[in-house]
Amino acid sequence: MSGAGANKPFAEVIGDPIAHSKSPVIHNFWLDRLGIDAAYRVCHVRPDDLEAYFTARRDDPDWRGCNVTIPHKQAVQPFLDELDEKAGAIGAVNTVFGRGDGGLIGTNTDIDGVAEAIAAAQSKAANAVVIGAGGAARAAFAELARGNWADVCVIARSPEKAARATAECGLEARIVPFAESGDALQGARLLINATQLGMTGQEPMASSIMENLRRMDGNALVFDMVYAPLETELLEAARALGLRSSDGLSMLIGQAATAFTRFFGESPPRQFDEILRARLVSA
Repeated sequence: MSGAGANKPFAEVIGDPIAHSKSPVIHNFWLDRLGIDAAYRVCHVRPDDLEAYFTARRDDPDWRGCNVTIPHKQAVQPFLDELDEKAGAIGAVNTVFGRGDGGLIGTNTDIDGVAEAIAAAQSKAANAVVIGAGGAARAAFAELARGNWADVCVIARSPEKAARATAECGLEARIVPFAESGDALQGARLLINATQLGMTGQEPMASSIMENLRRMDGNALVFDMVYAPLETELLEAARALGLRSSDGLSMLIGQAATAFTRFFGESPPRQFDEILRARLVSA
C-alpha cells in the first residue's frame, strides 16, 4: 500500500481481490490520449487495511482519489467526511475524491453508468423492468427514481430484499417473482438485468425471462450489466427479436467517465470509445 505516485498525479482502484479490474485499462487509455502525465493503477486493500489506506492517502499530495469495488463499497463510508446525493441514494460508494479542504467525498458513479446505458430509452412515461435487487440493481433503482419513470417492476428472488432496496433508493416499484415475469414484460419499454445471470460461470438467464422477451414493446431497450461475455444470451435474444440493446461495457465506461473527470479535472475523450471497447474486450 506504499503508494506514492512516482511524484506525479495518480488515482487507483481498491478492492479485495482487485487484479481482475478493467479500470486501469479505461483510465490509462484516456490519460494517454489526452497526454496527461498521470497514472491509474490497482491497489489491493484488504478490509482490515481500509482505515490505514485512507489515512495514508490523505497525506499524499499526488493522490487524486480512488474507485472502490467489492467488498468495500459500504465499508469505506466511516473513513470519509461526506457522502454526496448519489452515494446516499444507493447506499454505497464506488468513487472517492478530495473536496479541497483535506476532506474526502464519497460518490457513486454507477448511476451515471446506468444513465448512459439506457439513454436511448427515452419513453419514461412507460414501464421499466429491473431483474435483481442487489448492489448493482441499486444503481438502476436510483437512476429510474431520478428519471421519474412512471411504472417500474422489479423481478427478484427475494421480495423482501427488493422492497427494502427500492424504498431505500427512493423508487416506487412493484415486486414480482420470476414465475410472474411474463406479465411484467408485457409492453415494457425497458429491461435491465442487474444480476449475474448469464455471466460466464454463473447460472443462465431465467427461462421465464427469455421466453417472454417477445412480449416487450417493439421499440424496447434491453440493457444487460454483464460484460463477460459481452454478448450475453439475453442480448442475443433481444437483438434477434429486433429490440434495441445496450451491453455491460456501456455502463462500465460511463461510470468511469465521471470518475475520471473527478480525478484528473478533464473530460475523457469519448470519441475514441470504439477503440477503448476493443481493448476492454481483449483485456
